Amino acid sequence: MTKKLLLGDEAIALGALHAGIKGVYAYPGTPSTEITEFIQKSTIAAERDVHNTWCTNEKTAMEAALGMSYAGCRSIVCMKHVGLNVAADAFVNAAMTGVNGGLIVVVADDPSMHSSQNEQDSRFYGKFALMPILEPASQHEAYQMMAYGLELSEKEKLPVLMRITTRMAHSRAAVEVLETAQDVSRLPFAKDAASWVLLPANARRQYTKLVDKQHILENYASSYARLELDGQEKRRGIIACGIGYNYVKEAEAGNGGYHILKISQYPLPKDQIKALAACSNEILVVEDGQPFVEEQVHAILGCDYPIKGRLTGDLPRTGELTPDCVAEAMGKVSQRYFDTPKNLVPRPPALCQGCGHRDVYQALNEVVKEYPNARVFADIGCYTLGALPPFRAIDSCVDMGASITMAKGASDAGLFPAIAVIGDSTFTHSGMTGLLDAVNDKANITVVISDNLTTAMTGGQDSAGTNKFEAICLGLGVEPEHVRVVVPLPKNMEEITRTIREEIEYAGVSVIIPRRECIQTLNRKLKQRKQEKQL
Repeated sequence: MTKKLLLGDEAIALGALHAGIKGVYAYPGTPSTEITEFIQKSTIAAERDVHNTWCTNEKTAMEAALGMSYAGCRSIVCMKHVGLNVAADAFVNAAMTGVNGGLIVVVADDPSMHSSQNEQDSRFYGKFALMPILEPASQHEAYQMMAYGLELSEKEKLPVLMRITTRMAHSRAAVEVLETAQDVSRLPFAKDAASWVLLPANARRQYTKLVDKQHILENYASSYARLELDGQEKRRGIIACGIGYNYVKEAEAGNGGYHILKISQYPLPKDQIKALAACSNEILVVEDGQPFVEEQVHAILGCDYPIKGRLTGDLPRTGELTPDCVAEAMGKVSQRYFDTPKNLVPRPPALCQGCGHRDVYQALNEVVKEYPNARVFADIGCYTLGALPPFRAIDSCVDMGASITMAKGASDAGLFPAIAVIGDSTFTHSGMTGLLDAVNDKANITVVISDNLTTAMTGGQDSAGTNKFEAICLGLGVEPEHVRVVVPLPKNMEEITRTIREEIEYAGVSVIIPRRECIQTLNRKLKQRKQEKQL
């Protein structure tokens, strides 16, 4: 064994490599992106030919990993919490088909919405799908859980959900890791081919097997849980889930005074919860995210047993856990690590200087002011910052791909002009089907695909549609004369505004593609070339 200082994301990636995965499938999304990036840069992955290219979206990633599992190899899927909504169809049905080679779905939740639209808790998805859920309390446990989870997946023939949060993903700790990766043989194809064909008769049989397996999964969770008794009766009990366990131990500072049940795997171990309740006078549930465990503990122990947590206001109902709020809920004096300095001036995010999106919004604003009823429906990406000053150029941003379909719906309701702004990576992620709907309905909308040749918001990963957008739009049925490409630069402003006006006035679907490389990725390339020349 050797020690390494690793992010939680890096610990997961290294654990997966050391556990013998053959592929990682992912769409970039903070705070999960670094898992795949670590594998892409890994010498182990290169030596073992581990597949590691970015997928078009989370659904295709989930399905590709399931295909690798079908072929007998281990794989992982990585995404952020809202990406699980996109992958949900394949995710839920994967519990019905079961797996062959081990398969772990790593989902990074984002309490406090540091870079997200909601505070969704992915544990509900795992419970809904009736699959085992892992939630590491530390980077070291995250590393170890990859081998454990893949073995569990293969033994019980089920995919496994690993749920982490932003603080786990993006904080560092020393992790004891193996010196080398283990060799894992490819498994033969599944013997029961019918289990992979979800015709109703097969699906009913598979669902019965899945339900019958729940007590087995609870036994696994019970063996992984740890009940720490203080030695005295009727102490306060704490159920600490995932990273919440670290905060509890920090507040406790080794002084005891609490009975603690550490939870790192679900479904919940009911017998251990009852054992904790029997020797406690009340229970505080410490969990990052929504009151997933708190609600179930109420059901297990009954409404008369005193249970505290997010629902009672002892912990904040929204936002991520902090050492401060956990200490206060435990009746301890917190160190106030997370107080915002009173003299700190907030600095709102802004589009980079030199960014092509700036020129797109400047041109769009100039034209839109000529149309009193114009509305601009935007999408998920760094160009969403067009909602802020100085541009204030967009009227909506809901989810990946919503810009085109919302513009179409508004146009169907009589709005003119209805304009959609979508990025290159988001377009291939979930915008193409909306454009096809618009073409089939002959909707009167103008679509702007702002192409900066990369997935910029998450750090500059490859974009699936680079150099293919004109062909995609033509293939979906947009008229060739209404697929227009412009270069977003100040010197081209007259051409860009003229193009926007012309396409707004066209009574049908038109697509404008402003194309210029992201200033950040371009600077990195130029810096790399300079370094190569110096060598």
